[in-house]
Amino acid sequence: MEDLLSFASRDEKQIPEFSVSEISGEIKRFIETAFARVRVRGEIFGAKRADSGHWYLSLKDENAVLSAVIWKGSATRLSLKPEDGLEVIATGKITTFAGKSSYQLIIEDMEIAGAGALLKLLEERKKQFAAEGLFDAAHKKPLPFLPQTIGVVTSASGAVIRDIIHRIRDRFPTHILLWPTPVQGEGAAEKIAAAIEGFNQFPEKGTLKKPDVLIVARGGGSLEDLWPFNEECVIRAVYASEIPVISAVGHETDTMLIDYVADKRAPTPTGAAEFAVPVKSDLTAALHTLSARLINGTERYLSEKRTILQGLSRGIPNLEQILHEAAQKLDDRLERLNISFKNLLKGKKDKLDLCGLKPYYIKNIYEKKQENLNNLLLRLQSVSVESVLKRGFAWVKNEQGKTIYSTTEAKKAKKLEICFADGCFKTDKEAATTPSQKKKTGKTSDEKQIDLFNF
Repeated sequence: MEDLLSFASRDEKQIPEFSVSEISGEIKRFIETAFARVRVRGEIFGAKRADSGHWYLSLKDENAVLSAVIWKGSATRLSLKPEDGLEVIATGKITTFAGKSSYQLIIEDMEIAGAGALLKLLEERKKQFAAEGLFDAAHKKPLPFLPQTIGVVTSASGAVIRDIIHRIRDRFPTHILLWPTPVQGEGAAEKIAAAIEGFNQFPEKGTLKKPDVLIVARGGGSLEDLWPFNEECVIRAVYASEIPVISAVGHETDTMLIDYVADKRAPTPTGAAEFAVPVKSDLTAALHTLSARLINGTERYLSEKRTILQGLSRGIPNLEQILHEAAQKLDDRLERLNISFKNLLKGKKDKLDLCGLKPYYIKNIYEKKQENLNNLLLRLQSVSVESVLKRGFAWVKNEQGKTIYSTTEAKKAKKLEICFADGCFKTDKEAATTPSQKKKTGKTSDEKQIDLFNF
């Protein structure tokens, strides 16, 4: 390249001749040597990921545009994803592409260009996640009152985990499970998200029981240090968690996107421990207070009811007195009943005496009535069936038990039953003949009688 510059000052006739490839090669060697390691600040636009895994984009400022490429191997190691409009500082080298007479920046590392750019990106992501409903209050889950197991996602070393453990033990000793993860730097966001997802896959029962609540925490730091808690993978892992999540990232004035999606935001890791468990001594005191109030209230209630009952009992007369009064009234009624009955009999007797009726007179009346009754009884017996039959009469009935009163009825009957005083017998003679139908056979009167009944 120095030869080219020296020749440029000579006479044009003395300028050496180069081929296109030679010129391109000299330029490539010069640029790649002079810009072998550079840091370029600019705004990303036109970023796209190829199927091969490489990223193609451009960096621009108000005056120029620089093409750039991120090879697949470098892209997987980046701490942030290339996004249009993001102002970054890209570290890499400049190389040329002779086929198009162009040059480009091969990016090996990339970082946000200052807090302003980070805040802009933070605001854009906040709007995106809010539009998806990830921050809706309806999705937030209530924290358990007394969790049996608390899961903590934070660094295993440092003051954060110690503060959480000490605070929980001071308030209400509870089983704590720690999932150690890096909380800043490359790959921290993915490991934090994996820890949240891993806790949710624990079984409901067993040695490692699924926690009842999760605390995701880290201490204070710069916006760059806290940036993993703004990454999409962490936000979506918290949103999908079935276990309630308490976020405790940075100081009280630091607000990360995880604070919006978490079920509860704590100002500090110590504050997260206070949200997770109540104070056992306060609960004990509250229980004693409630117990005393319950006992006092019960005693007051029973005392009031006892007073009311005593007041009502004063209006109820003595039971023994009531029984004595009732017995006295019964005795009085019985005495009055006896006296009334005696008076009734005496009155009837006095009325009989006034009528001149004497006991022997009543007896005579009774004997006459008895005599008349006996006469009627004898007359009734004299006309009874038994008496008539005893006088030589017979009682003739048909097969239906009806009395036969004429020969016409006897002829119609299929069977006859003839009853005498000493018994009855039946005959199969269907009918009897009348005296006018008798043939003159010269039989005696006894024989005629026999023929009449067909014996």
